[in-house]
Amino acid sequence: MKKGETGRRGEDLALAWLERRGFRLLDRNWRSGHKELDLVMESAARVHIVEVKTLTPPLQGQPYEKVDAVKQTCLIAAARHYIACRQIRKEVQFDVVSVILDGTRTEVQYIPEAFYPIIR
Repeated sequence: MKKGETGRRGEDLALAWLERRGFRLLDRNWRSGHKELDLVMESAARVHIVEVKTLTPPLQGQPYEKVDAVKQTCLIAAARHYIACRQIRKEVQFDVVSVILDGTRTEVQYIPEAFYPIIR
C-alpha cells in the first residue's frame, strides 16, 4: 500500500471508530494554507481536532509518537484558523487516533486530549 493510501485507510478506520462511539463529523482534511486537520469531530460537549497517524509493519515506534512538538504547533495554528472561520463556541480539544495496519489485523487506539495548546 502506498503512503497516501495507507493514510486514507487509517482515516477511514478512525472516522468509523469515532462515529460508532457517537462522534459527528464536521470536517475532513480541512486545509489552512499548507496545514491540514485530518478530522474535526463533535461530541455533545466539545469539538475534537483529531490527528490520525497510521503505520504498517515494520514499525519504528507507535503511530501516535509521530505527533511531535512541530506537528502539534501546526495543528494548533490550523485549529485556531478553523475555530475563527467556523465561529466555534464549544470547548476544543486535541485528540490523536493511532492506527496500525498489519495485513488483515487492524489496531485502533484513541488518545483523547493528547496534547494542549501552549498559551504564551
